[in-house]
Amino acid sequence: MPYELFLALRYLRSRRKRRLARVTSLVALLGIGIGVSTLIVALALATGFRDEMREKILRGTAHVNVMRADGRPISDYRNLSARIKTIPGVAGAAATSYDGAMLVGSRGVAYAMLRGLDRDSEQALNEVKDSVIEGSVAAIVEGKAEDLPSVLIGSELAARTGVRVGKIAEIISANTNSGPVNPVKRNVRVAGILRSGLFEYDSTWIYLPLDVASEFSGAPQSASVISLQLEDIYDARRVAANIRNSLGNSYTTEDWEEANRPLFNALALERRMGLFIIALIILIATLNITTTLILVVVERRRDIGILSAIGADSKSIRAIFMIEGAIIGALGALLGVFLGIVACLVGNRYQLVSLPADVYSITNVPFHPQAGDVLLAALVAFLLSWTATIYPARAAARVRPAEMLRDAD
Repeated sequence: MPYELFLALRYLRSRRKRRLARVTSLVALLGIGIGVSTLIVALALATGFRDEMREKILRGTAHVNVMRADGRPISDYRNLSARIKTIPGVAGAAATSYDGAMLVGSRGVAYAMLRGLDRDSEQALNEVKDSVIEGSVAAIVEGKAEDLPSVLIGSELAARTGVRVGKIAEIISANTNSGPVNPVKRNVRVAGILRSGLFEYDSTWIYLPLDVASEFSGAPQSASVISLQLEDIYDARRVAANIRNSLGNSYTTEDWEEANRPLFNALALERRMGLFIIALIILIATLNITTTLILVVVERRRDIGILSAIGADSKSIRAIFMIEGAIIGALGALLGVFLGIVACLVGNRYQLVSLPADVYSITNVPFHPQAGDVLLAALVAFLLSWTATIYPARAAARVRPAEMLRDAD
């Protein structure tokens, strides 16, 4: 074992005449540990919020949307969907439509977004099947022409308007495709209540058969969008470019990253600012290491003088105190990693972070600690701790042996 490491470990364990230095060492270690754990928890919370938002968004929307460049409805959507499915990277394609409307229930009227579901598309039905909490999607598939159209309504929208499964509600849509505003009114039967977990969807969306939705829009037997599911959601930009090249200038695309870019940019900025602010907290905690090493230099000035007198060079003396500070930083970082992981597990177990859904769209934020984030937090703490040792270590190395021995007790 190098004598520099041996002396650094001995100085850390020594109890004689070092009560103040031991206290400052403990404070530095705890400060670094708390800072690292806070950084891990903050990054895990930011990652969890981003992942939760992405999961909820992709559960109710497509990976890529294909639309006509002129904004007109797509009449041959079945042939177009079959053509798009042959493009590499596309796992499925289904026609849909989006139109604004008003839902009239027993408790009042509320704005709603009508989304058409293609009865013949298994993909379209699977998108909503797992979100149904009451009723089923079977009525939409098996609906008959003489019956009232069956719809699925978001849970928040259903609670606001007072509609229930099996009850009849009224939908009013403003048809503007044929010139002047021509309201379309139609009674529908509620086949199910769904909850996606994203407040914006649950409070406005109504799912209904595509042929019925097209009647509300004034363009029968047509769709406004072809929704695509991809094999790899992170390959959306490349696949969208291939689709545009294949279909020509008559069609345009919008992938999920492009549609939600402002949201994810804001989350990324929040994540970077959190990292910067908590890194400053860790920096303040590491300053205690400087204080600790200064006290060690003062108390060990005789040892430093003897080492210099018997031939230890300034580089070795400087290494002793830098190793001691690095050990404190490493122990603090390990403590912080342990506390941070435990805090994340406890937070997920008891769902400690609950949010108002009408403000943040989701009700609970999970903690998703990533190995890279944990290593980053520990590395930042260790580097800052090591940097804090430079000044006292250089100060110890610059003092002359004669002065050390003369001033020592």
